Amino acid sequence: QLQLVESGGGLVQPGGSLRLSCAASGFKLDSSAIGWFRQAPGKEREGVSCISRGSGSTDYADSVKGRFTISRDNAKNTVFLQMNSLKPEDTGVYYCAAATHLIGLCVLANSPYKYWGQGTQVTVSS
Repeated sequence: QLQLVESGGGLVQPGGSLRLSCAASGFKLDSSAIGWFRQAPGKEREGVSCISRGSGSTDYADSVKGRFTISRDNAKNTVFLQMNSLKPEDTGVYYCAAATHLIGLCVLANSPYKYWGQGTQVTVSS
């Protein structure tokens, strides 16, 4: 059974850092495009970052470019999202998701991703 589990969320002050983890079971993460998404209260879920299968090409939302870094550790079957210089507007529930049919690219849209984790809360507040 394919499963994704996020961890690493928490409460952090503005300007602080967090590293989120997305651990997979039932499949190899490097065989899928993996995306990170977030949903703030009262807002739609939005794509934050993604990494493609194979080559590991990445993409970022404009709002997080230069602050967030996505990476993949194949030995641990885990994808990470390093978040630096956090802002209050980064607050939300963060989800990782897998799109097993995307080859050579990843996208920040929700629809191609068929497998989702349960989410981890990130709160940026003083």
